[in-house]
Amino acid sequence: MSVLDVNYFLGLGTLLLNLVTVALLFVLVMRNHGSFQSIAGSVARRGLVLGFLVASGAAIFNVYYSDILGVEACYWCWWQRIFLYPQAIIFAMALWREKYRETAIDASLLLSIIGAGIAIYHHALQMLPGSGLPCPAVGVSCSQRVLFEFGYITYPFMALSVFVFLIVTLLIVRVRR
Repeated sequence: MSVLDVNYFLGLGTLLLNLVTVALLFVLVMRNHGSFQSIAGSVARRGLVLGFLVASGAAIFNVYYSDILGVEACYWCWWQRIFLYPQAIIFAMALWREKYRETAIDASLLLSIIGAGIAIYHHALQMLPGSGLPCPAVGVSCSQRVLFEFGYITYPFMALSVFVFLIVTLLIVRVRR
């Protein structure tokens, strides 16, 4: 499968994740009203599994993209990875032992908030290439778009989508506890 094919499917996956995240945000806001209580409860019970699947899937695709397809990561991509990769392990620990759950939720929220901030900055670098935003690139330029689907989905936007999904899901888990 070519990089262009993978980019297209990752773009579709990002769109789907964004739709799910918007729906979950609506559930979070409406969690105390009618049937949303049961939906919020269901998401809260499965939130750590969802977080594990999304964080692990994102990490696996990330490794596939760089190590199998040979697409080099830039400076800010590495920072986003630093805040994404540990979350798969954190979720696995939380699923393995109940005593780690509260700490895992807090740690994942913190990592996701910081990662989302980095992803926003990196997305701005790619969407506004002549803006003068600093990029400490040594090899690959941070403003170079390796992936650009549907007129707005970039690699950092995909990372932002994962981080926001994790934040919203974990807020539902936290509120329902």
